Amino acid sequence: MTVLIAGAGIGGLTTALMLHARGIKPQVVEQASEVREVGVGINTLPHSIAELAELGLLEELDKVGLRTRELRYLTRHGQEVWSELRGMHAGHAHPQFSIHRGRLQRVLYDAVLARLGPDAVLTGHRLSGFVQDEGGVTAHFTDSRDGLSSCTLRGEVLICADGIHSVGRRRFYPDEGRPSWTGVVMWRGAVEWPVWEDGETMAIAGGLGAKLVLYPIAPQKDGRQLMNWVVNIRVADGATATPPEDNWSKRAQLAKVLPYAKRFVVPGIDLEAVVRASGDIFEYPMADRDPLPRWTHGRVTLLGDAAHPMYPVGSNGAAQAILDARCLADNLASAEHPREALYRYERERLPKTAEVVRTNRLGGPERVIDEVEKITAQKFKNIDKVLSYAKREAIVKGYAQMAGFAATRNAKSKKKKA
Repeated sequence: MTVLIAGAGIGGLTTALMLHARGIKPQVVEQASEVREVGVGINTLPHSIAELAELGLLEELDKVGLRTRELRYLTRHGQEVWSELRGMHAGHAHPQFSIHRGRLQRVLYDAVLARLGPDAVLTGHRLSGFVQDEGGVTAHFTDSRDGLSSCTLRGEVLICADGIHSVGRRRFYPDEGRPSWTGVVMWRGAVEWPVWEDGETMAIAGGLGAKLVLYPIAPQKDGRQLMNWVVNIRVADGATATPPEDNWSKRAQLAKVLPYAKRFVVPGIDLEAVVRASGDIFEYPMADRDPLPRWTHGRVTLLGDAAHPMYPVGSNGAAQAILDARCLADNLASAEHPREALYRYERERLPKTAEVVRTNRLGGPERVIDEVEKITAQKFKNIDKVLSYAKREAIVKGYAQMAGFAATRNAKSKKKKA
């Protein structure tokens, strides 16, 4: 069997490695002219890291990322709402990684080339269409650099892992339109910075309408490490406004984000200085798409952001794509017919990811901060008198259970005055 994969992102590359490990030949086609380390930080949860560890990638991940130890939810004033251990510190068999998205992609890409050969990934070609018949799929790709040449590939299955603007998805749902937008704009950056706290801690301050995310994404070196930050601000009514361009390459001026960054306080770090010291600042909308009734049409299916783009809360985007890859590879290896494999894959993964998409729209586990801010926007003396421990735990732990990464033993949670 030959499986065509459109897209060399985290989902597409992981799928290629999973298929190869099961004796199935993948051919990856990427529209970018080269696979580069673009983007900034992401978190990958233990249940997805377990899959990458099975592929033998844990040592490489440790070289470029770090194992997250603790996560803190804070108000905009810097007061603690919830704190818990993460990954192996919380009882999981595998760590949670905070890592630069491009470096994670590079680890996967290098593994694909090393194990499958230099021709396993064809770059500079964008999926333009496909035709199915009883024996397989013929996929057409156009040179994305000049559009003047094309190539045709043949396989038993085509996996569209080509992101939120997926060609395959648009082929099956031509009237879907643009992604859904909340009215929230995200500004992101990263900068080498003196180690904050233990160098393994994340902080999320503020609710869905105005939020700061801060965490390191690389190992420490000489008392410094790469610090990732995100500022999310609701700037429009998403129900009526047209979303801005969704593009990683869109740069933003410091003057645009700095006034918003000054709204937040995280104890022990000068946020204004962090933002000022950052080089490139990226701007893009917080967007997703409604869950689909089906992903699979014959021998073609969707995977990752092509299937279930979701708001970046709860650290689930990359994780769910990796889980997609494992499920799809297992089914292609065990089913009697490719169509049966795709049917099983969709039946297992579609409802699970649809629930994550819907829950992320409500704020995911970070909704615990929104609930506190609904009650009071002022500083408080005792968080338990604002929102009980049981209610806070239900929000955070309930999300972990729903998304499939609940810890095997109780994680640390602080019950103290702030």
